[in-house]
Amino acid sequence: MSEGRKLPDGLAVDVAARHLYWTNMGNPKANDGSIFRSDLDGRNMTTIIAPGDTFTAKQLQIDKPNGKLYWCDREGMRVMRANLDGSKIETLVDTSRGDPRPGADPNKWCVGIAVDADAGKLYWTDRGDPPRGNTVNRAPLDAPQAKRPQPEIVFSNLMEGIGLALDPKRGRMFITDFGGSVYSANLDGSDQKTLLFAEGNLTGIAYVELPAA
Repeated sequence: MSEGRKLPDGLAVDVAARHLYWTNMGNPKANDGSIFRSDLDGRNMTTIIAPGDTFTAKQLQIDKPNGKLYWCDREGMRVMRANLDGSKIETLVDTSRGDPRPGADPNKWCVGIAVDADAGKLYWTDRGDPPRGNTVNRAPLDAPQAKRPQPEIVFSNLMEGIGLALDPKRGRMFITDFGGSVYSANLDGSDQKTLLFAEGNLTGIAYVELPAA
């Protein structure tokens, strides 16, 4: 663990600060997930979220303007965030519905995540079974805990949903699943399209807008 690698999974880059952040899943049965940061060349490695402060950290996103990290915790059955320095760890969404068994029910796993800070929305993929599983969900970023609405399903019928990326400028999202497909849809789930089908086991996805020629 001293070298910062224990089943690394999620990755995010803060270009301006020249920092690289990544999640470590750890042992899915041991509650020892973590998040690390280093310079872009791998030097100055720092523990941001200590082992055990998250269970099985998966995809990771940076909201730099608001100084936040967002990630999904698979066996922990939750969506989490913290400040960029690891302080103020919060659970935003708890899919366990009171189940005390960490990760025992794949219906409650959270994996991929994306943030639309301008719209005040948080998105994540759920790998469980229908009706709530194998979906893309969204919820308000900062709704009071006692008044948080039920997460809204905006995309369903995935084959183990994994990766998620947003194009807020054009109001689109892109999703991968373990069945090997890539999908697109509007942020509200309308205009769903299959872009690739049965291309092996697909996991992460990123959206990049190329400069005009």
